[in-house]
Amino acid sequence: MKKVFWSGLLAGFFLCSSAYAADYVIDSEKAHASISFKIQHLGYSWIKGRFNTFTGNFSYDPQQPQNAKVEVNIDVASIDTNYEKRDQHLRSSDFLNTNSFPQAHFVGESLQLQDDGTYLLHGEFSLHGVTNPLTIKVDKVGEGNDPWGGYRAGFEGETEFTIADYGMNVTRLGPGSQQVYLTLSIEGIRQ
Repeated sequence: MKKVFWSGLLAGFFLCSSAYAADYVIDSEKAHASISFKIQHLGYSWIKGRFNTFTGNFSYDPQQPQNAKVEVNIDVASIDTNYEKRDQHLRSSDFLNTNSFPQAHFVGESLQLQDDGTYLLHGEFSLHGVTNPLTIKVDKVGEGNDPWGGYRAGFEGETEFTIADYGMNVTRLGPGSQQVYLTLSIEGIRQ
């Protein structure tokens, strides 16, 4: 009897543990997720913008966060700085060259817990035809049931990169304009 009890308890534990590992689709269609950026303009002010169209998914297990996987695809032509003439220039071959490089892509393969409770997500970011390693500092916002019978998890991440590292050698906007600061606010729906 004891053997059956312990076997059942152990099986139940493993079933519950594996139930934590889940795949999520990023809820970008209903604006529960966003990708925004800022970059200096001539060293005098900040230009802030976002990418309006992107898709992605992630796999996350709160018991084993180090095994998390993330994939995000960005339609670079959906850049929006709230000024269409500037957006057209950013889409041109002077900057993003969206005709030749319509997509940016991030694949995260390693999530590392830090002493302060945040995570470092290590992966590779492809932009403008160039792929480089990129680390994103991530905070878990929360997770739980939603009012529609689903389950959601949310994270916010910040990173920065130099535009020259992605083949964009634009210096006329000043030395402060070489660094892009990117923020990803991600809410996923468990599948």
